[in-house]
Amino acid sequence: MRDQVAAGTTTALVPVGGTEQSGPHMALGKHNVRVKALAARIAERLGRTVVAPVIAYVPEGAIDPPTQHMKFPGTISIPVPVFEATLAAAARSLCHGGLRDVFFLGDHGGYQASLGHVAAALDREWAGHSNCRAYALGAYYEAAQAPFEKALAARGYTKAEIGTHAGLADTSLMLAVDPALVREQTMREHVPSAAEGVYGDPRRSSAALGRIGIDHVVDASVAAIQERLRTRR
Repeated sequence: MRDQVAAGTTTALVPVGGTEQSGPHMALGKHNVRVKALAARIAERLGRTVVAPVIAYVPEGAIDPPTQHMKFPGTISIPVPVFEATLAAAARSLCHGGLRDVFFLGDHGGYQASLGHVAAALDREWAGHSNCRAYALGAYYEAAQAPFEKALAARGYTKAEIGTHAGLADTSLMLAVDPALVREQTMREHVPSAAEGVYGDPRRSSAALGRIGIDHVVDASVAAIQERLRTRR
């Protein structure tokens, strides 16, 4: 890291995942695997960029009584203040090591507001005495939502299939990133159910469809980061 900074590396990506259920057809930890792989692709495109370890423990709902994803076995949740403090400490550590632009890439929708809160708080903290900046890269998450859904709909897939969690969109992304995390026979044959944490229908998912979404995410993220660096205060 010392040598990379000395050679001109200035940007760090902090991939933020999550550990939650995705029905019987997909292994736990999809967000962690996905954000690590996509962050690496983004960093390669940017150049002079390093990828920090994935933050896998995130807010997923109250534990007792359980809410949100904590209603399903396998989910791990931490309190919002703990999560935000972890993000802030990670960014401070990276800046202390000589990096100056830290981007939070969140693969899960539930904590997007926290990423923004932490980035804004760090910029206030650093104002006037540090050259470091923190950014919540909303473009990363947003690219896998409406644009990907629109691309799938244009190919004849229904909104009910595309879904919002562990449906066709989510599962196709995972097949494109790491097919070993998807039980394809179960995906094709099992009738999806919200009672198992599946909101959508993954049965027609494919890696080819997932690659469309991945390209959206990488392209949008690279463009957004380049723009933020170009207009850096």
